[in-house]
Amino acid sequence: MPLSIGIVGLPNVGKSTLFIALTKKQAEAANYPFCTIEPNVGLVKVPDVRLDALAQISKPEKIIPTVIEFVDIAGLVKGASTGEGLGNQFLSLIRECDAICEVVRQFEDTNIIHVSNKIDPDSDRETIHLELALADLATVDKRLKKVISEAKSGASKEALKAREVLEKIKTELEAGGAVRNLDFSEDDLFLVKSLSLITAKPLMYVLNVNDKDNEATHNWPDGLVVDIDAKLEAEIASLPEEEQADYVKELGLKESGLDRLIKAGYELLGLITFFTTGSDETRAWTVKKNSKAPVAAGVIHTDFLKGFIRAEVINWEKFVEAGSEVEARAKGLMRTEGKDYEIKDGDVCNFLVNR
Repeated sequence: MPLSIGIVGLPNVGKSTLFIALTKKQAEAANYPFCTIEPNVGLVKVPDVRLDALAQISKPEKIIPTVIEFVDIAGLVKGASTGEGLGNQFLSLIRECDAICEVVRQFEDTNIIHVSNKIDPDSDRETIHLELALADLATVDKRLKKVISEAKSGASKEALKAREVLEKIKTELEAGGAVRNLDFSEDDLFLVKSLSLITAKPLMYVLNVNDKDNEATHNWPDGLVVDIDAKLEAEIASLPEEEQADYVKELGLKESGLDRLIKAGYELLGLITFFTTGSDETRAWTVKKNSKAPVAAGVIHTDFLKGFIRAEVINWEKFVEAGSEVEARAKGLMRTEGKDYEIKDGDVCNFLVNR
């Protein structure tokens, strides 16, 4: 299953407009809070010129990009952590995502109401952070009560250690911080992950602007910041795919804001891409950074992880320069790697496995 990024923010900041642009799936984007009641989910292909370059060489029947799942979650409001608006429902949806994309409004538009009746990106960001932190605090307090009861007897070393970790998290949240700011040992991470804390998830911001003179001026330290004109991006996405690149160039841009956002999301999730290519298909595959070759093989088919023998590997640029797999082999550019090899971003791989 692809990793998922939840799109969150206050009502009427452009979340659904952004989602429409990303997925070309017409989620309702009306001018009133809570218009997105059920979460909209869409798979978005990750733009990658390397995939097209490899396909030019292999001339496959199919070209298959890698994808990220985006989830459009309805607007949160002040008090969401205690159930205001539709808070409880949507906080649970955020917990199910692997990362968070928070849309923050900077654009001015008198026709689109703001829940606070003012455009203040820093204040909006703080409102969302507070609600997510309070939701995490409630989760931690609930677990802490149980652990304290277990630790009082002194018989459970695990309970004593858990109490220490939970109190560390509680202190950070009460100070206005986030769990992602903290360092944990491998053992402690097992407990932290079991809590599904929202502020532990990787975070990126989309600052929704409305013209080039209104570009992102915010440098929030806890996450990546990408400035996007969501309305313009939706217009670009509505064009036939073959016309989109030309329109982006006409606007004087190197790439669309959506492409920047998707790539940033990929980076946020700590992912890299490797490729397989041949006459049947040229395909991009996703693994976490620092993954070993057997793990990458297992992405293609779960049986390949157990049956892994070795991998033949070549950098995509060297493959393209060689002009074919046959030529790459003839020039000695294909390397043989074992089970301890860490897959690099841009590797083209053949896996030899026992079946």
